[in-house]
Amino acid sequence: MWTDSLGNPLTLQGAASLPALNDFVEGFIASEARAADILAAAQHDGSPMVQGYAAAVHMFAESADAPGNARPFIERALAGADRCTQREQRFLQAVKAWVDGDIGKAIVLHEEQAREHPRDLASIKLGHYHLFNRGDSPGMLRMALAALSAAGDVAYLHGMLAFAWEQCHALQEAEAAARKAIAMCRKEPWAHHALAHVMLTQGRLSEGHAFLQEVSSTWTDLNSFMVTHNWWHQALFALELDRHDEVLALYDQQVWGVAKAYSQDQINAVSLLARLELAGVDVGERWVDLGQYLAERTGDQVLPFLDMQYLYGLARSGRPEAQALLHNIEARAREDVEGAWNQVCLPASRGLLAHAEGDMAAAVKELGSALPRMLEIGGSHAQRDLFAQVHLDAMVRSGHLGGAQNILQQQVRAQPESRRLRRQAAALYASLGLSSVTTSFF
Repeated sequence: MWTDSLGNPLTLQGAASLPALNDFVEGFIASEARAADILAAAQHDGSPMVQGYAAAVHMFAESADAPGNARPFIERALAGADRCTQREQRFLQAVKAWVDGDIGKAIVLHEEQAREHPRDLASIKLGHYHLFNRGDSPGMLRMALAALSAAGDVAYLHGMLAFAWEQCHALQEAEAAARKAIAMCRKEPWAHHALAHVMLTQGRLSEGHAFLQEVSSTWTDLNSFMVTHNWWHQALFALELDRHDEVLALYDQQVWGVAKAYSQDQINAVSLLARLELAGVDVGERWVDLGQYLAERTGDQVLPFLDMQYLYGLARSGRPEAQALLHNIEARAREDVEGAWNQVCLPASRGLLAHAEGDMAAAVKELGSALPRMLEIGGSHAQRDLFAQVHLDAMVRSGHLGGAQNILQQQVRAQPESRRLRRQAAALYASLGLSSVTTSFF
């Protein structure tokens, strides 16, 4: 019997596909593009794990047709699963649950795998993906900690731990885990990403900008999400520091254009353009190009976090598909009456569309009702901050100045380096007739 590069026993037809299988295992946990090499191997090797990993790659398209594209692979995998190890069978069942839309079952299986086979880091990484999309950061932490004693020699596990700690607001532990990962492997982009989160949250803006600039030379051969998302984080630091030309250049050269058809690249672009406009920056015709790609997403309804940003981008692009997408979100919400689609995504989507169309009163009302439960749609703290920024902008523009001051002043105190927040606060205090006392607030 063969083993993968982490020592997990494998059932294969022959040794020829072992390099591609290890490319998936190593590439997936390292956020490298070579993980997709398994697709070529799956064309000539029917080994269950080769087929199962190929199914997972198809599912990461995060599109309406992804399950249909993945299903033949997972069915071939399960047809031969009776000759596989228990670990392999459990992983295949978890992917099958994902293809079937049963994310709860998939998470349970990945949690079992973390306890019983803690060096199956590809399973843990996939479990983190599902938990993240549900806003379950304690689950992410629990899963990674279960593997620590057995896989503490692998830098990428410490990167996973770092992000789980950060999403649980344990910033000291997150930074320690991230720095340990980077000490073990300087090219650990997920640890870079986790540390960027810590520094942004703590208001260490210049330090964060310098740190990402220093490690960016290692962002080679990554998948499009990881490289564009880390540059997106660099753009956030630059935006807070009012380095608008730099942010626009990062958008044009690093954030948008790597894989324009991919969901995560699209939402990075939507989020950055929206933040630029909220900061008072003219983004020119950039929405137009982005909107052409978002128009293909109206029928997805894969993750509410994605649909909300597609909707805002379509509306800002002036495309009629925004109404079609809202209609589809409403239909999906009717199927999920007590869940995030209906309770969070639907009012938030209505609020985002209202803001994009200039109805600030409706934006305040709808987004305000959704914000307390926004965690349920997934995404990170930094990503979901976009919705809070839109809500705050709507409050100011609709005359809810007292409420806006209450929110904005706390942000200024938490982010003393942020020139963006200081500018916004100064304008707000001028509207409140308090220009003469702003020094006491700042």
